[in-house]
Parts: sequence; C-alpha cells; structure tokens
Amino acid sequence: MRFGLIVVGDEILSGRRRDRHFDFFRGLLAEHGHALHWLQILPDDPVRLTARLRQTMEEGLPVFSCGGIGATPDDHTRQCAAEAAGVPLVRHPGAEALIVERFGEAARPHRVRMADLPEGAELIPNPVNQVPGFSIREHHFLPGFPDMAHPMARWVLEHRYADAEGEAERSLRVPGVSENALMPLLQELDADWPGVKLFSLPRRGEAHFVELGFRGPRERVERAFEALKRALEEAGFPWETEGGR
Repeated sequence: MRFGLIVVGDEILSGRRRDRHFDFFRGLLAEHGHALHWLQILPDDPVRLTARLRQTMEEGLPVFSCGGIGATPDDHTRQCAAEAAGVPLVRHPGAEALIVERFGEAARPHRVRMADLPEGAELIPNPVNQVPGFSIREHHFLPGFPDMAHPMARWVLEHRYADAEGEAERSLRVPGVSENALMPLLQELDADWPGVKLFSLPRRGEAHFVELGFRGPRERVERAFEALKRALEEAGFPWETEGGR
C-alpha cells in the first residue's frame, strides 16, 4: 500500500526544529512491505490544513499526520480533521478516561480537551504518556513528538494493515547506454504493466549505466520485472543486477 505523510508545524517550516519523521516513516513502511508515496509539511494554518485533509480523505488512501493534536491554541489538527471528515468534534469517553487516569486533577480544564475528537474516531494507544492519537477515514493522527508518534505508527501498521498486500521494488542496471536508446522499450513496458510504477535512473561517472525497475504490488512487480529482463535480452541490451546476472 502507498501511504501519505503530513507533518504539521510552523516550527518545522521556520527551521526551529528539524523534521525527524520522513526517514522513520519511509523505513517503517518499507519494513512492513508498504511505501511512502508523498510527504507534505504544512503550517499551523487551520484553513490550509482542513483543505488538504478534505482532499486526501476524498482520495481514500491511508495517511499518517504528525503534530497539532495537543491542547494549546495553536493545535488545530483535531478540529480540522473533523471538518474535513464532515463530522462534529465531540468528547471521546475513552480518550477522556485515559487522560484523567494519567493526569488526575491536572487533566482539567486544559489537557482533557485532547479528548475532543472527530465523531466516530478510533483511538491509537500512546505508550509514552497514554494520551491517545486517533484514526478516521484511513487517516491516522499522531503527536508531533517522534518518541510518541513512531511507536504509535508502528501499532497502526501492525493492527490495521497487517493483512494488506505489501509493495516491492526490483531493479537492474543496463551499462553503457542512454535513456534515449531505451525509450521505445520503456514506453512499451509502461503501457503493458499498468498498476506498477516503472522508473528509469541514469547514472553518470566511471560506471555509466541506467537503472531500470518497477515499484508496486509485490506479485505484479515480480512479473513485470521478468518481462523487463526478457525485453532487454530480445532488444540486445546487456543487463546486470548488483549481485550480477
């Protein structure tokens, strides 16, 4: 499956903090046989965030969102998620119970606002301080803090997407050739194998070659990759993998 990643926070865009989510999510998704399809860093702007969430929810693909689910005035993500999903923001009794259990009397009046979630949202457990994230419309909302967000994201993958078909990537090298010479073959393969992504990466230097491959659902990638090798051999182009033919 292909996932999107939204990182919310003016502090990332201003450089006060560095993003620590991109590399982690790319590796985590690959570890589970999935792929990171896109990344977007958004400001703490409720209009812009609502518009983007509405768009991604309409697309129907899974998305992780990190940041903006706290209780301070600049945390807009919970309200934006509700507006994007077309549901009200309501007090979630399970989230409220967890927050009160964790903070006691100090939960009110401010921290308990983190239990105000889009109606119908499902909770994502937080192993660090027990304040949960939430899921709605295949969007999974996590804190901005990596030490919380990252184990929570792993829980989401293991509990919600364990049975999803994994993605794969296979590639090879065609030495001493230009992309232009390969273009007719690439166009034919691209047309023959919809549903997987064909990529071509020219490399310059002492070892001049073009890296060709497919990325997508595992079974279909394997079949497309075999077709790529046959097409190269029939066209007279030698090829090699990192470990040799």
